[in-house]
Amino acid sequence: MTSRSFQVTTIDGIGRVQPGDDIAAHIVSAASTITWPNGDVGLAEGDILVVTSKIVAKSEGRVVEAASREDVIDGETVRVVATRETPRGVTRIVQTSHGLVLAAAGVDASNVEDGKVVLLPVDPDASARELRSRLRDTTGLAVGVVITDTMGRPWRLGVGDVAIGCAGVLPLDDHTGRVDGFGRTLEMTVIAIGDELAAAADLAKGKIEGSPVAVIRGLGEYVLKEDGPGARAIVRPLDEDLFTLGTREALEQGRREAPFARRTVRAFTDDAVPRSAIDGAVAAAVAAPAPHHSEPWRFIVLDEPTNRAGLLDAMAEQWRRDLADRDGYSPESIERRLQRGNVLRNAPCVVLPFVVLAGAAHDYPDQARNDAERDLFMVAGGAAVQNFMVALAADGWGSAWISSTMFCPSVVRDRLGLADSWQPLGAVAVGKAVGTPSSRPERETQKFVEYR
Repeated sequence: MTSRSFQVTTIDGIGRVQPGDDIAAHIVSAASTITWPNGDVGLAEGDILVVTSKIVAKSEGRVVEAASREDVIDGETVRVVATRETPRGVTRIVQTSHGLVLAAAGVDASNVEDGKVVLLPVDPDASARELRSRLRDTTGLAVGVVITDTMGRPWRLGVGDVAIGCAGVLPLDDHTGRVDGFGRTLEMTVIAIGDELAAAADLAKGKIEGSPVAVIRGLGEYVLKEDGPGARAIVRPLDEDLFTLGTREALEQGRREAPFARRTVRAFTDDAVPRSAIDGAVAAAVAAPAPHHSEPWRFIVLDEPTNRAGLLDAMAEQWRRDLADRDGYSPESIERRLQRGNVLRNAPCVVLPFVVLAGAAHDYPDQARNDAERDLFMVAGGAAVQNFMVALAADGWGSAWISSTMFCPSVVRDRLGLADSWQPLGAVAVGKAVGTPSSRPERETQKFVEYR
């Protein structure tokens, strides 16, 4: 194996940068004083200049008055990823218009006059291209340019510099398909060259009273003839990001969206529903409120079609008689209506929810209060059924609530050997949905609520 090495040195004497300054001129003037270990002086073809974003931002007039730094951060934020309160104040991790995810949108109040803050460059890649072009015009050299900013890193303490803009530098080196020393083909290894250059240079530049510019020599293999794709190529697309939100924010979003995830699903795949999914949904169901500190909910799971066929046949026969004798429907109309119950026959799993009144409901001497007492428990049962289906949806399972058992409670109790105090609450078909359920049209809240 051939040994490799590179050198990093700072460019001292850049001076204080003001809006409108020509950074290339500052760099070329200060770089003339660099003396390399081999006696070379100044810049050379293939060097990589690593430049702190703050001086680029200052030269571009990105210094603003800030009565409230938080308001400035708001203006630079396109998406809040996480917010944390610490003894030092509130830390906000946000995404900027550049696609960068970092604390405080990169708004920096250090090394700037009181009452002002420095923003990131509007387009760091464009800034890098402009600086590279000016350096080429001034020196005739093809160099690489990396513009950096400091960021924290997920799962790691401490901060480091990363590339937020680059030109003439390979930002990513894809090793996919290359063979390692053991003959194995690499499949997912992509090296963040831009970030590694930024971190290496930061060790030389320093954070306090350091130089804003460093030069890396000996890595000309990463210097491109053209400007290249820029550091934007390093930013992971949002749809590929496994951690788009902080844990607390993701949980909060999940809680907000969970009720809307439930859809009525009438076509299921053949995938079996594991008992763990049902048990988890039941745990959510029995978190519903109930009268008198009772626990009136019960669930009977019919996960084998043969276990439910007899019950469904008996229910269908009761419904057929009611439609014919009480409603006078024609045989053809009756059969069409009975087809609606096929979702219970075809689903991988059917769950029958109940509320049990015995030992829980109070007994009153008048029928009106007894009716109200029963209604209390039916409401509690409805809340449990809703929790059950929302929990299933959150876990990736589809469901359909079918009311049929409520129309033939005696049939259900007889077939299942249940006491009269068991009140059926319909049936829930459960399984994996075939396809994506249709979206629910947004409903206007004003139609359903009154404030008095």
